[in-house]
Parts: sequence; structure tokens; C-alpha cells
Amino acid sequence: MDKYSLLSASGSTIGRHLLSRLAAVAVVGSIALWPSVNALAQGKHEEDHSKGQLPFGPAETIPLDQPGPVPGVPVMSAKEFTAAKEIYFERCAGCHGVLRKGATGKPLTPKVTRELGYDHLLNFITYGSPAGMPSWGTSGELSEDQIDLMARFVLQDIPTPPEFGMKEMKASWKVHVPVEDRPQKKMNDWDLDNLFSVTLRDSGEIALLDGKTYEIKSIIKTGYAVHISRMSASGRYLFTTGRDAKINLIDLWMDPPSTVAEIDTGIEARSVETSKFKGWEDKYAISGTYWPPQFVIMDGATLEPLKIVGTRGMVVGTQEYHPEPRVAAIVSSHYRPEFVVNVKETGKVLMVDYTDLKNLKITEIEAAQFLHDGGFDASGRYFLVAANASNKVAVVDTKDNKLVRLIETGPTPHPGRGANFIDKEFGPVWATSHLGDETVAVIGTDPEKHPQHAWKVVRTLEGQGGGSLFIKTHPNSTHLYVDTPLHPDEETSQSVAVFDIGALDEEYKVLPIGKWSGIEKGVRRVVQGEFNKEGTEVWFSVWNAKDQPSALVVVDDKTLELKKVIKDSRLITPTGKFNVYNTQHDVY
Repeated sequence: MDKYSLLSASGSTIGRHLLSRLAAVAVVGSIALWPSVNALAQGKHEEDHSKGQLPFGPAETIPLDQPGPVPGVPVMSAKEFTAAKEIYFERCAGCHGVLRKGATGKPLTPKVTRELGYDHLLNFITYGSPAGMPSWGTSGELSEDQIDLMARFVLQDIPTPPEFGMKEMKASWKVHVPVEDRPQKKMNDWDLDNLFSVTLRDSGEIALLDGKTYEIKSIIKTGYAVHISRMSASGRYLFTTGRDAKINLIDLWMDPPSTVAEIDTGIEARSVETSKFKGWEDKYAISGTYWPPQFVIMDGATLEPLKIVGTRGMVVGTQEYHPEPRVAAIVSSHYRPEFVVNVKETGKVLMVDYTDLKNLKITEIEAAQFLHDGGFDASGRYFLVAANASNKVAVVDTKDNKLVRLIETGPTPHPGRGANFIDKEFGPVWATSHLGDETVAVIGTDPEKHPQHAWKVVRTLEGQGGGSLFIKTHPNSTHLYVDTPLHPDEETSQSVAVFDIGALDEEYKVLPIGKWSGIEKGVRRVVQGEFNKEGTEVWFSVWNAKDQPSALVVVDDKTLELKKVIKDSRLITPTGKFNVYNTQHDVY
């Protein structure tokens, strides 16, 4: 989108948000085009997109970062190139990288794509693969014209987005309600412990739902495609991060809960967390960005940016320089006043001591490339993180600050936060499913009472197929749920597999969540189970296209029967769900 299109959107909240970025970054041409995706989240441009048209603005000039023509490569106009970068950021960059060097997804550098050729790329984008590549064409999420556009775009030389530093962050930082003007006690009658924060991906919002009444209590504007919601240690503040790196700080004590501060920490992001160590509760927040490759520590009550740390550097093992080491999952240590920061491309886990930001101490732990997502074991001491394109899980001891083990799993593990439970044969375990195949790797996690099983894959279960994003259980549950939203087979992507934890050798059951939703049209991907506080119900998102109805489906964990279908026109592309109590206390 060019600057003229941005100006035409300035009357909307999203337009104003983008204009603030224009004011914050001197390279107007670059920032207007990399990526300014929020304008597609609502208004005229979204309507044009849904009809298969491209959101072209009136400008015909060549973008500042558009490479010149390359012999043998299809020529793209400035308008096409701008629109393609928009789509790439929204749909592709998370897996393939801003610089197209790959991670969870394969590299899409010109050397690779030009060997594959236009026809291969067109078919691959259209039909996807069982290893987790979405079927953008057959699902209806991209039109034929858009798929043609993207096949041509990835054949081009790679454009480079601008940097985003302290000056730009402070220009975007807003405190809507100063700390001294916030409530001294909870002002609403909401049951905050059983509140769900639900990502409404394509509308740039979250929905807050009551976990008992299923009522939508509020819809709050956020960044585009919120990746995670995180709770402060006190349980008062809810933090969200959009893929566009916008952080919202929401005060749950207000009536109704509202955003009290916000900031842009970069151009693309996936992670936000707060300090949880005793004595440091709620003091700091941290955001890690995909672009620029860096993290920033902020004031926990206002989001004022305090310290930015770049992550560019050498790759574990090869010691080769990498220009785009993206920051993936971040968790807060329970054993030290530290953030655990996972750097994807270099394969390093950084233990960031936040006790003295002026004299920052970072312990660098070498793990494996392509660190992505993960969670704690049941004790809260060991952090297990998927190095997904390396087909490994790294185990980090957050008490002794060292790598415990690299564990070979199946292809492309993608656990979300993983699943902790007691295996009747092997004791405490943590499990991950995989994007790349149907397996579930069950890993022993008790080095004290079950040392012979610790940090080994003690079981390999076979689920429905590849394309899994999340695995889920709860301390009060006897079931293990595995989704497969990115599997190309419709029946598989619209259902979940459920294992009986007491009888893992038996066949799993299939719950037809998509069918239970009552929605008859659309791709209806079923994604991310999330338990209520008590562990008696598990919620699933039925994720349709933005112009089609979606739903939340609630399952009774004891009977595995449908309990509730939540439908509302405001539930636009629901994906991630985060129960406040479970998120606050790392229950998974």
C-alpha cells in the first residue's frame, strides 16, 4: 500500500495507527510498503481483497525497495509488487521469514524459487502440502489472481524492510490512562480467572468471553492477527501482541477492561511476556520481534521502551553470520529474575537478567536452529522449546541456566506450549505434535524420580496426520487433544484427535468439531484447544475465512460430547484462545 492509500485510510483507527508509523520512520517509501497490513483488516481495502481484487492505490511510482527487472523473471508493476508484499507479510513471512530464508517453512530465496519455476510455485501455493503448507487456493483464502501474484513475487529479488529503533518506538508509544488514574481495586464483577482472550485474527481485535456463561463481554481493538495473549504475574494486566508488532496493555480491573497503553515494537512480532519472579512481579514487559531482529524491555505498567537488544549474530554450530535471527517464544523464569528469549535462526536461548538494565547480563545457551514455541514442564523449572526445522526439542534448565538435552522428535515439532501429564508407565511427561507428520512425541521430564526416562522420547503416538499446530491437556483432564488445522484433507483439518491418557496404546477418538459447529460452508479449520480454569471444558476455534461465519465449540472433557457452540457475527476468524488463570500460572 502506498502513502496515498494510507492517507485515504486515515479516518479509521487503523489508518491513524499506520500514519503514526509514517511519522515515526524517515524512510516514508519503505515503511508505507513494509508492511502496513492493518489497512487490510477493515474498511475498503479488506472488501476489495475479499472479492479477489488487489488493494492498489493511485500511485504508479516504483517502490523504493523494489528490485530492478531480472532476465527470465516475470515483471511486476509497482502496484502488484506493493500488494504482493502485503500478502506475503500477512500470510507467508511467519514461516518463510521476512528475508525469505526459511525456518518453519522452506526457504523462498530467488535461487530456490527460480529453480522450482512459476508453475510449481503456483500449484504449491494453491494446493499446499501435508507437511503444513496451507492450501491457499482450495481453501478460498487467496483468489487465483492473488496466487498468480504471489508465485511471481517469490521469483523476484528480495526487498529489505526498514529498521525500527528507540526513536520510532517512542513515536508510537501512547499511555491512554496514566497509572495514577487507574482503579485501586477491581471495578467490574467479571470472573477474571475464567475469562478467555480470543484472537479475532483478521479484524485486528480480541474478544473477551466469560468461561461460564459463554457471553462475549467485550471486543477490544488490537494489532493485526494477535499471536498471543499473556497475563501479568498479578493477573491484572493482559498483554497482546499483533503480528504487526503492536502491543496492547489491557487493564482487566477497569469497567469495562480497556487498553491503557500501546506501542509498536517493530514491524513483525510474535512474543510478549512480563516479569514474574518474586519481587519483580509486573515491573517489566518484553517484546520480541521478527523484524527488526531484536527484543525490547519495557516498563510493565506503561509500556515505555527502556532497552533494545539486537539479535543478529552467528548461528550455533556453523558460526556463520545470520542477518535475520527472529525472536520467537519468550517466557518468564520462575527461578531467576530473567526472561527466557528464544532466537530462531541462530538457535540460541538467551537468559536475560532484568535486575540491571544499564548493565544488562545475558547468558547465551547454544541449542539448535529454528527455535520456535514451547513451554515449561510441570515443575516450572525446565523449558522445552521446539527447534522445529531441526526436528528437535531443546530442554533448558532455568534454575542452573544450561542446556540439558537436544531431543530428536518427528519432523517440524509445533507444540504451542505443549502438554504436561502423568504417564502411567514413564511418570511426568511433556508432549508435542508435529507439522510434518502424524506423530506425537512424548518426552520424560522427571530426572529425580524417573531418571531413566528423563529427556527421552518415551512414546510415539500416531494421530490423524501432519499439519498440527497445538496439543493440549490439563492437570484435571484424562485426555490429550491434538489439532490438525493445516492438513490439506478437509475432514482432518476440521476435527481433532483425542487420546485417553490412561490408555495411550489404544486408538484415538475423532471429534468432528467443524461439523458440530453447524457451519456448512468454508474451510472450517479447527485450531487450538484451550481449557477453562477448572479443566472441565476445552474450547476450540472453528476458523473460517473473514467473510464467512466462524465459531467457538466447547467440549465436555469428561464425556467428549458437544456442550456449547458460540456463534456471533463479531467472531471474525477466531484462532488463539487464552484462559486468564491458566495463562497466568503456566497451566498446560
